[in-house]
Amino acid sequence: MPPKKQVEEKKVLLGRPGNNLKAGIVGLANVGKSTFFQAITRCPLGNPANYPFATIDPEEARVIVPSPRFEALSEIYKPASKVPAHLTVYDIAGLTKGASAGEGLGNAFLSHIRSVDSIYQVVRCFDDAEIIHIEGDVDPVRDLDIINTELRLKDIEFSEKHLESIEKITRRGGQSLEVKQKKEEAELVTRIIELLKSGQRVANQSWSTKEVEIINSMFLLTAKPSIYLINLSERDYSRKKNKHLLGIKEWVDKYSPGDLIIPFSVCLEEKLSHLSEEEAEEELKNLGVQSALPKIVTTMREKLELISFFTCGPDEVREWTIRKGTKAPQAAGVIHNDLMNTFILAQVMKYDDVIEYKDDAAIKAAGKLLQKGKDYVVEDGDIIYFRAGAGKN
Repeated sequence: MPPKKQVEEKKVLLGRPGNNLKAGIVGLANVGKSTFFQAITRCPLGNPANYPFATIDPEEARVIVPSPRFEALSEIYKPASKVPAHLTVYDIAGLTKGASAGEGLGNAFLSHIRSVDSIYQVVRCFDDAEIIHIEGDVDPVRDLDIINTELRLKDIEFSEKHLESIEKITRRGGQSLEVKQKKEEAELVTRIIELLKSGQRVANQSWSTKEVEIINSMFLLTAKPSIYLINLSERDYSRKKNKHLLGIKEWVDKYSPGDLIIPFSVCLEEKLSHLSEEEAEEELKNLGVQSALPKIVTTMREKLELISFFTCGPDEVREWTIRKGTKAPQAAGVIHNDLMNTFILAQVMKYDDVIEYKDDAAIKAAGKLLQKGKDYVVEDGDIIYFRAGAGKN
């Protein structure tokens, strides 16, 4: 008999499933969050007040994802309409020590974090006597400790309540499948509580597929991927130096290993957002630096394991966002559910081939137009035409 075909286990990603994922901007009060939000969205909310809790409700915006591939395809197809990809970003009220116990706007803050899929944590590294620091002085490592502690304490509280509910079932005893599964879940939740109490985050650990499925059902705050945005003065950003950077790196390596640190200057980005494109380029050239915003947006997409495919033609070039590992029918469903339900095949062109041949007919003549079925896993940068059957009435 031929050997049994091995079935590859599908990787389950940590976090909420879906393609329209959201990033929240988090930090203590007066670290530059709202000004950063204004700059990254180029949509001013009005001048952020210089006092804690100026942002009470999360503000939402869709940020265009910088995409050289999208621009190149638009140049080739010269469409009547161009629709770029976007990342949804929320500005969340500033956190204070004691938020997990309801201090300040703690409960609202933590519920808003629970509703997003990833975190931009803004850390203040600039001195300015006119901008009050809620803790009295600038100490980014202390600020990181405060936020990490508040998120962990809330996760510990939730996990302990979750464990209590599981143990009500396991105490019944017996050998049923439900009791067995709940015992395994109780062991995992106990490990999570111990991990959190040791100062670590759930997102930075290795978990099995089965464990990830349980963790995803718990919606833990520390299970969300994070990027640390280090807010420097314009001078420090230009000279690429700041006395706090080494301490921040040591903290991230210890408590959030593998997560990225991106230095930037809110002051500079806010100034650039009020200039024309030509004026901004000239300002950056004079300073000898680049804006950090494109990297901040594209890096978060990578952290969320989001990729792009394109639909191209004379009417429209559009960049669509999907999770890594998405198969062709599900990618078609991002465009319209009917395309997924009646999927027949996907005609796929590779981005490099489109750039080389610059014509669909030439690509087809060269044998580069690929016919893919329902098991095809869409690759980043694919240009796809979906074929589907007639929908049901």
